[in-house]
Amino acid sequence: MFTSRHAQDRYTLRAHRARSIQLTPNELVEIRAAQRTFEGAYVRTSLSQFSFALVVLKIFTSEFYSIGALFAVYGIGVLLVSAYRRREGNRQFFVEAGIGDGEERKRFRTSGNVVVVLTALSMAAYITLLVLTLKLDQKS
Repeated sequence: MFTSRHAQDRYTLRAHRARSIQLTPNELVEIRAAQRTFEGAYVRTSLSQFSFALVVLKIFTSEFYSIGALFAVYGIGVLLVSAYRRREGNRQFFVEAGIGDGEERKRFRTSGNVVVVLTALSMAAYITLLVLTLKLDQKS
């Protein structure tokens, strides 16, 4: 079994390791589009959450600090989902070498698991935001 820790050694495309493959222009376009669409979107969302958290923490009074902290934690969660999506993205384009019987297989996997995690994270954040907002109303 192939036990390398680096993704460049584990994944292959057209019988070449990921680190030494010469990609065609069409493959490059496809990989770049996936990176812009998925990885870029998650990172931009995370940065916007951090920015909003900073605005809340700097502009509003101490009563709103919990809301600012919530958005900061949500931003960290989206950033972690982004890292997970990037790791899973390697499997979308490359074949994992040394699978069980020595045969290389390429199976298409959707990113449904990432969508489920991000949905659960977002729902938890919005429910928490609703609870914190209702507590602010009760203090007044």
